[in-house]
Amino acid sequence: MDAIADLDIADIDPTALRVQLTEVFRAAGTAEAARPKVLALFKDMWAAALTHAEHKLMRDGDGRACAAYLSGVQDEIVSAIHDYTAAHVYFRPIGSVSESIAIVATGGYGRGLLAPGSDIDLLFLLPYKQTPWAESVVEYALYLLWDIGYKVGHATRTVEQCVKLSRNDVTIRTALLDARLIHGDTELFARFEERFVEDVGRASARAYIEAKMAERDQRHKRSGASRFLVEPNIKDGKGGLRDLHTLHWLSKFLVDGGRPGGEVEHTELSPKERVTLRRSEDFLWTVRCHLHFLSGRAEERLTFDVQPEMAARLRYRTSRGLRAVERFMKHYFLVAKTVGDLTAVVSLALELEQLKTAPRLNEMINPLTWSTRRTIRQQTDFRIENDRVTIADSQVFARNPRNFLRIFEVAEDTGSYLHPDALRGIRRTLHLLDDDLRSDPKAAGIFFNLLTKSKQPEAILRQLHGAGVLGRYIPEFARVTAMMQFNMYHHYTVDEHLLRTVGELRSIEDGKRVESLPLSSGLFPTIKNRRALYLAALIHDIGKGRAEDHSIVGARLALSICRRLGLDSTETQLVVWLVEQHLLMSTTAQTRDLADPRTITGFAEVVTTRERLKLLLLLTVADIRAVGPGTWNGWKGQLLRQLYSQADVVISDETPGLTPDEQMAESTAALRARLTGWTDEQFAAFTERQYPDYWGRIELKTQVAHARLLRDIEADGRKLGTAFSTDRFTAITELVVIAPNHARLLSLFAGCCSAAGANILGAHIATTRDGLVLDSFLLARQLGEDEDELRRTRQIGEMIERVLRGDIRLTQLLDAKRPAERRVEAFSVAPQVRVDNELSDQFTVIEVEGRDRPRLLYDLTAAISDLNLDITSAHITTFGERAVDVFYVSDLTGKKIIHEARQKSIEDLLLPILASDVG
Repeated sequence: MDAIADLDIADIDPTALRVQLTEVFRAAGTAEAARPKVLALFKDMWAAALTHAEHKLMRDGDGRACAAYLSGVQDEIVSAIHDYTAAHVYFRPIGSVSESIAIVATGGYGRGLLAPGSDIDLLFLLPYKQTPWAESVVEYALYLLWDIGYKVGHATRTVEQCVKLSRNDVTIRTALLDARLIHGDTELFARFEERFVEDVGRASARAYIEAKMAERDQRHKRSGASRFLVEPNIKDGKGGLRDLHTLHWLSKFLVDGGRPGGEVEHTELSPKERVTLRRSEDFLWTVRCHLHFLSGRAEERLTFDVQPEMAARLRYRTSRGLRAVERFMKHYFLVAKTVGDLTAVVSLALELEQLKTAPRLNEMINPLTWSTRRTIRQQTDFRIENDRVTIADSQVFARNPRNFLRIFEVAEDTGSYLHPDALRGIRRTLHLLDDDLRSDPKAAGIFFNLLTKSKQPEAILRQLHGAGVLGRYIPEFARVTAMMQFNMYHHYTVDEHLLRTVGELRSIEDGKRVESLPLSSGLFPTIKNRRALYLAALIHDIGKGRAEDHSIVGARLALSICRRLGLDSTETQLVVWLVEQHLLMSTTAQTRDLADPRTITGFAEVVTTRERLKLLLLLTVADIRAVGPGTWNGWKGQLLRQLYSQADVVISDETPGLTPDEQMAESTAALRARLTGWTDEQFAAFTERQYPDYWGRIELKTQVAHARLLRDIEADGRKLGTAFSTDRFTAITELVVIAPNHARLLSLFAGCCSAAGANILGAHIATTRDGLVLDSFLLARQLGEDEDELRRTRQIGEMIERVLRGDIRLTQLLDAKRPAERRVEAFSVAPQVRVDNELSDQFTVIEVEGRDRPRLLYDLTAAISDLNLDITSAHITTFGERAVDVFYVSDLTGKKIIHEARQKSIEDLLLPILASDVG
């Protein structure tokens, strides 16, 4: 096969290939003896083709040409296999019409494009029923193809069977729309084409459209409802190749009468739009071919671990605050948006093509009244046609640029979508949306109506965005359109996240989140600055993709936007403040000790007013919920509620702060009320063992768990025990451990939890006067049923007790650790250690940041223990691949770490741990 290696398909001589196959057969003497050499020949041929295709793809970046080349080589192999089989393995009876075969490519292979790892779909078309000869030829050819390494989808049918099955099965009908003759009986294939057009293609187009649209919706649901998922499926996701295929199939049915094979001209698109669609498809094919070569299989998902290498293959470079991988993914999402926008236009046009045969009937059943239609016609530049808002003439937007916004107001008021002609008119004249309109008070009024008074502001903003109006009206929004952040925390592009934040905010306001968000739902009716809140939600991440902190940049941009939109100084200051501080509440709640008074006073000093506190809570909740599935949980809600209630007291000056003695008296009284059945002597024995700060730092329910567990283990003569409880609403399971104190006890507990696969979110540590440790671990709840979750926690508790008793070594458990998630390894997180004495009046705060991995918390706590530091509380937060762990510590005398040399030793010890990939 040296003659074939690295040659273009045009250089492969079919005759020479068949001569070579014949020579192999004659030299071997029998088909059985020749088979290994024939198989090796075809394997070498396909391997050479793949090598050539990849080299050419790397050189010219033309994915469509790569796919066409591989399809052509595949055609040659399939044809040569058939001819070899018919000539040397199973001789065809001479003159028998019934023994003819047409080998047909279907599905994606039928369109003449084949990705490196894709399946091939073949139809062996027969004139009549299957004969022994045909069955043998097909079987031999298929086994040879499988042994070469192909995944082959196949069917053997007569023309009549193809027609009958196509009528009843949309999937088969769709596959045969792309039927293409590879080799064999041309007359037989022509007969199939005519029968398909006559008996299938002229069937109900409406039913086919409905079926394919429903299929598309289900596909999007499976692969992710948004085209802006940051790990997109380039084939089945929104804006991917399958959407283009769906357009192709619909057009084939409606424009070309369902005739198999060939391309269809999308007459619904302008020449410029057709060029754009073609370029988008070329880009997607290029990405797909690279992805198949890179992964070595038919991988269709751009996962985090392949994105950087894909960016390198496609020659993207870091620029303007975006890394190379982010620039590549931004390009991808812009293409997906283009595909989505253009396919929407074609789909609507095809749908309207079906409706226009009976427009009067459609108008009769339309809920819009004739008076509404007449009012729109008489008072605006718009019309309602087939339930869709369209433009009166081509000069609508030139005549009055406010119509760029007003048309969406009409669509909102009438519950209609935009007509394809209207969308095309908007895109054609978008250059007319200029600074005059952006500074026009009446236009701003329309925009705020859409943002704050719409029934579904997220949906209407999505339409504005899809048409290109939102990014043109707010240019700062255009900058973050299709922008992805290369991390595992954010599930969507920035623009998609912002739209979803507005949607989450409206869901809270409409009372749809009362059960899961009782505080936020109750607060919404009490806020005074609703418009400022919605605008802040829409633009809070507008500063991303720049070198400077996005909150600071965003605040500057927000100031400019507010001034353009005509907000007064009070509203402007509020929006700017919300954008600048939109991370403050979530960061404080998740990474600070809320039992430390300095945390609450410091937070309150920044917030200053109750109105700001309410608005910041609502924005924070909507922001977190809009990050992606699974990001919000009950524990985050509990932390935010706790921070809100404590800060509200401070800001409102409702009660003066309690002295330590008053705090202790109040806490002990509350605990005594909960410990029913206890004698005064038992209660006094527990309280006298606690240091004074215990009563201000440990929650009442945890104090109850401590008291009961301590009583139980001492009644049994033990000094070691565990207890646990779970809460479905907060999604937290609390594990309480009591044991004799020693230096590395916390790291030992952390190691056990790591070995058990438990996700620790927080820990609070208290010591008694007589040398016991009362540890409370907050674990992320993993199982739905309480019984199952408690069984899991019981096993963790038993593991901890076994380790403490010496029944099992912790190193044995950690050696069987979970491997790091593969996607995490695609990221690098610069390790950081910050030692801060300002965040707490009593403790030194050590905040560390690095790439997450199994047993990271164990290694960190072990190192802190080795430094002779006592950990009072730990707050464990993971943002995708980034772990942010915060420890409130003191030295062995209970003092802060104030000496610079000691602080430096902390940094020197922890930084290598954060930088290490060893878990």
